Amino acid sequence: MSFTEVLLMMFGAILVENFIFSKFYGCCPFLGVSEKPGTALGMGMAVTFVMTISSAVTWAVYYLLLKPFGLEYLKTVAFILVIAALVQFIEMFLRKFVPALYSAMGIFLPLITTNCAVLGAALVNIQNGYDFIGSVCYGFAAAIGFTLAIVIFAGLRSRIDYDAAPRAFRGFPLTLIAAGLLAMAFAGFSGVNFS
Repeated sequence: MSFTEVLLMMFGAILVENFIFSKFYGCCPFLGVSEKPGTALGMGMAVTFVMTISSAVTWAVYYLLLKPFGLEYLKTVAFILVIAALVQFIEMFLRKFVPALYSAMGIFLPLITTNCAVLGAALVNIQNGYDFIGSVCYGFAAAIGFTLAIVIFAGLRSRIDYDAAPRAFRGFPLTLIAAGLLAMAFAGFSGVNFS
């Protein structure tokens, strides 16, 4: 892939093919961890780190281990194991060498293991046939799109708390309506062709 193709693919992953608003990957942390902008940013940074590294590792596992031995059908199971092991390794590393960052991330790291957006990025990389650099860049860009969506939504949710909504809409119903409106705003990018 040329530099221009990689750049266009990254912009497309952030805006047009946003994992939350276009593919609906990672909706559980999107709704569950987006109550405060600071918390949402922490989750987004953790997802960005893990998704970028897992995109590289899962690409290597697929093309260097599974494909040469005709085990392509095991990719989903293998990717889940790789992502879970990677998150555990990162968690142990941070606990031992960077305890301040480990305590700041708190529950975010274990939550990433069950975030389907991380697995989705690995599977989309293989499905689209990206090379190693393309896979890493796509994983990074998809994670940036995830972070952008969750931080914007956290800002909206913090404003919703101060709004005088009808009683039937208070709480989760109004949260879902706000998420739908934000998804419609991101759908405006669907007509943009970055490739």
